Amino acid sequence: MASQEIEALASALARLPGLGPRSARRAVLWLIKRRETALTGLVDALATVRDRLVECPTCGNVDTTSPCGICTDTRRDARSLCVVEDVSDLWALDRARLFTGRYHVLGGRLSALDGVRPEDLNIARLIDRVAGGGIDEVVLAMNATLEGQTTAHYLAERLEGYPVRITQLAHGLPVGGELDYLDEGTLAQALRARRPIG
Repeated sequence: MASQEIEALASALARLPGLGPRSARRAVLWLIKRRETALTGLVDALATVRDRLVECPTCGNVDTTSPCGICTDTRRDARSLCVVEDVSDLWALDRARLFTGRYHVLGGRLSALDGVRPEDLNIARLIDRVAGGGIDEVVLAMNATLEGQTTAHYLAERLEGYPVRITQLAHGLPVGGELDYLDEGTLAQALRARRPIG
């Protein structure tokens, strides 16, 4: 049996997404074996992030600078704004390096079952950003769930009075997907969004 401190570390790691108790114990053993290099670096990095982490007052991203690196990047197109549900969605889209504009994080999605109302989300700041001018397009990058699409519809209605083009991410067949394995909703969306070839 390991000491209480080592067990506490394993328990803390096991609470991370994607790590169960066994994976956490393996990670702890790996860190212990490399305590001079990996463990010290991990502890220092965690302490630095803990002390410097802030939410960007402009877009809602989390970073160690305020405003965040995305909002202060002058190479980004300030006329395009991509609205996402959560920071993880922003990071996923930005990692793909396909969208060169700026972002806006709602902090969730509308959900009657969970009691999430428009005033619980970062919608007022989004409206203020659009009302301030300088934005030509708002991309609604909500997840393809009922709540995500409800949120996108609500935002489209709130933004329709402003001189911006409102677009939405396409939904349908994934690259490499086989028709036999797709659910009916994905197939229906793919058929509705069909386009000519060439």
